[in-house]
Amino acid sequence: MYVGVLELDVLLGDVHSLKEKRSLVRPLVAELRRRFEVAAAEAGHLDLHRRALVGVSVVAPDHAHATEVLDRCERLVAARPEIELLSARHRMLGPDD
Repeated sequence: MYVGVLELDVLLGDVHSLKEKRSLVRPLVAELRRRFEVAAAEAGHLDLHRRALVGVSVVAPDHAHATEVLDRCERLVAARPEIELLSARHRMLGPDD
């Protein structure tokens, strides 16, 4: 069993309040959960209105599948025009960890 973790640090476009931020981040998190069957949540920069840290995790039977799912999640976020992906950090825990 492998557990893959992805941290996405994003910059939001024309956002001027935390309410506007939530209106962009919540649908993104919901889409990640629905499309890829992962656990996802806003996990950082909670008090900043133009930045968000989105955490994604997946449990998979092999390393390749976990990596593929996380890569697809990263591409989905990077393709959003209203979001600029600043960084993506991958981590993998396997049977030897």
